[in-house]
Amino acid sequence: MRLIVPVGKAILSVRAVALAAMAALALVLASCASAPVILTAAEQPLPTETLALLGKKGMTPEAPIFVRIFKEESELEIWKARSDGRFYHVKTYPICNWSGDLGPKLAQGDKQAPEGFYTIAPGQMNPNSQYHVAFNTGFPNAYDRANNRTGQSLMVHGNCKSAGCYAMTDALVEEIYALAREAFKGGQQSFAVHAFPFRMTDEKLARFTKHRWYAFWKTLKQGYDSFEVNRVPPQIAVCERRYVVDVVVPAAGRIDPEGRCPAFQRPALQPFAPLVADGKVTEERVVVPGPKTRDVAEVVHRAEQSIDTGDGWVSVDGTNVAAAPVKVAPVGMPAGAAALGFNQ
Repeated sequence: MRLIVPVGKAILSVRAVALAAMAALALVLASCASAPVILTAAEQPLPTETLALLGKKGMTPEAPIFVRIFKEESELEIWKARSDGRFYHVKTYPICNWSGDLGPKLAQGDKQAPEGFYTIAPGQMNPNSQYHVAFNTGFPNAYDRANNRTGQSLMVHGNCKSAGCYAMTDALVEEIYALAREAFKGGQQSFAVHAFPFRMTDEKLARFTKHRWYAFWKTLKQGYDSFEVNRVPPQIAVCERRYVVDVVVPAAGRIDPEGRCPAFQRPALQPFAPLVADGKVTEERVVVPGPKTRDVAEVVHRAEQSIDTGDGWVSVDGTNVAAAPVKVAPVGMPAGAAALGFNQ
C-alpha cells in the first residue's frame, strides 16, 4: 500500500510558512526602525540654542576651542576661534564644586585642584567617566613633574563632587564635553586649559603680595594678560623648572624642563581689535546660570590668611606651618610686550 501526498498542497504549505516568516521578519525590522535611538552622555548633540549662539558669533561647532578656569569665581570659560584666528567668548559656566584652596596642587592626596597651563589631547577625553563625562587636565604636566609634584586623574567632570577636580553639573559638563568633542572632530590636535586662582587683574593679584604663591601667580598672570591682549592662547614652554610664557616653541628638539632655557623667539602679534562690522555681538558675554558650592568670601579669607612670614614659614589662620620651597620665578616680561614682537 502506498501513501499518496498531494503535491500541490505540500507546495502551498511550504509557501505559506515562508510568507509567514517573511512577514514576521518585516514586523521585527519595522519595530526596530521605529525604536528611538538612545545616545550616551558623550554623544549628546550640542543644544539648539548653543548652535544658534555659535552661528550668531560667526563660529562653527568644529572650530578650535580654548578653556579658562577661575577658582575664586568658580567659573569655567569656553572660547572658540573664528576665521581670523582669534578666539571669541562662547559661554561662562559655573563650576559647581572644586576642592582645596587657592594655590597649585603639590602632592597626591592633598585634594587641591591644579593651577597652571595644561594641554588636552583626544586620549584625555573620558566618555565613560563614573562622574558622567570628563576630560583629564593632564596633571602632572612637565612643570609639575620638574617640581616633584604628584597626583593623577585630575578631571573636569560632572556630578558636582570634587576631591581635587573641577566638578560641574551633569547637564553643563555634557555641553562642555560636546564643544571639545566637535573641535577634535574638526581637526584640532589638542586644546589648552589655563587654570587660574582668580581672574588675574592687577587689583586682585595685589591682595596677595605676601602670599606663598605670589611669584607663581605672577607667572600665571603673564599667560592671562597675553590672551587678554591678543585673543590667541599663548604657547608655553617649561625650562629651569618654571613656565616661560608666550614663546615660539621649536617644532623639533626637546626642551629640558629642568635645564637652561634656550634663546626663545617671541611671536609677533598685533593686539586684538574687534571688527567694527561685528558690532557688540562678538563681545557679548553669555553667563550660564547654575549652582556654585564654594563661597567667594570664604575662599578669599582663607587665601588672605596664608601669607609668607619671611622666615621659611607660612601663616595659615594664625598657625605657622613649614613652607615648601617655591621653585618658581617670574619671567619678568612686561604685560603686552610679546604683542609688540620683543624677544626675551
